[in-house]
Amino acid sequence: MSVDESLASASNALVYSAMAVYTLALGASTMDLAALGDRASARMRKKQQGKSQQMSAGVAGGGGTATVVRTSASEEPISLAEDGASRKVARIAVSLTVLALLLHIGGVVTRGLSAHRAPWGNMYEFSVTGTSVVVLVYLLVLTRRDVRWLSTFVLAPVLLSLGLAVAVFYTDSAPLVPALQSYWLVIHVSVAFISISLFVLAFSTTVLQLVQERREIKRAAGETLGAGRFMEALPTSTDLEKLSYRLIAISFPLWGFTLVAGAIWAEVAWGRYWNWDPKEVWTFIIWVVYAAYLHARATGGWNGRRAAYLSMAGFACIIINYVVVNVFFPGNHSYAGIG
Repeated sequence: MSVDESLASASNALVYSAMAVYTLALGASTMDLAALGDRASARMRKKQQGKSQQMSAGVAGGGGTATVVRTSASEEPISLAEDGASRKVARIAVSLTVLALLLHIGGVVTRGLSAHRAPWGNMYEFSVTGTSVVVLVYLLVLTRRDVRWLSTFVLAPVLLSLGLAVAVFYTDSAPLVPALQSYWLVIHVSVAFISISLFVLAFSTTVLQLVQERREIKRAAGETLGAGRFMEALPTSTDLEKLSYRLIAISFPLWGFTLVAGAIWAEVAWGRYWNWDPKEVWTFIIWVVYAAYLHARATGGWNGRRAAYLSMAGFACIIINYVVVNVFFPGNHSYAGIG
């Protein structure tokens, strides 16, 4: 079938519109983080003043030896980001994100309709569709837990990926190559989208975990924390690590299904379940790294920084598999559509 150029143009316009609204949402979420930092600082100052007044009252009224109860310097920061408070700017950010996602999905759907197929036949389409799934999964998580504090760290990589898609990976809408004309395209790639989306959320959470842990160590040592006041409002490094672990635990079996489904599709398309294609190898490497993470986390007692580094290694493998392998390593999966 011929490509419907009007729908292809409409898809491009919707994607650009979504990027513009995502930018506004990113700005609003960043403002919300700054406001959280101000609230956290004000609460900590008030808390310190209260302690000082109690100490002064104890010394003045004791008439003798005053007993002063000291609070540990390693006391965990108060998490204002999940206290359920209504934050106007945060609500605006979420509303803008929903609007941007609707435009984004519209761009994905019209791209598929323009070529009469599933809209993930090359790197441009995979990037555009994949980022929409990332935002959708984030909003679904938001219905179960107040993670609006994560918005900035979701929208920023989404915008970066969309920028690369339109500036570097863009490919005109066209029919699928013969090897991709299979129902396995929908099964294999759609599950991969969901899995990678969860890995993205876990990666963002892990980065915040490492930053928070460093701040907690400095606080315990009595050092000045410096910039990043918004971190005082976020959950503790332990809570962030637990959230990242849960996201990976959900995503891992989906990635395993992606690997198995890809092998089945390979047998249908090329007559062999495994061809040692670079894409196949790196998909398996990703599975091994995250399997090692989950095993070490569950049975080896690995947590905190060591587990975080292993999790980030897994995400680095995803980036290599997506960008480096697709662009620089030709093979059976050379469908990038660029270069």
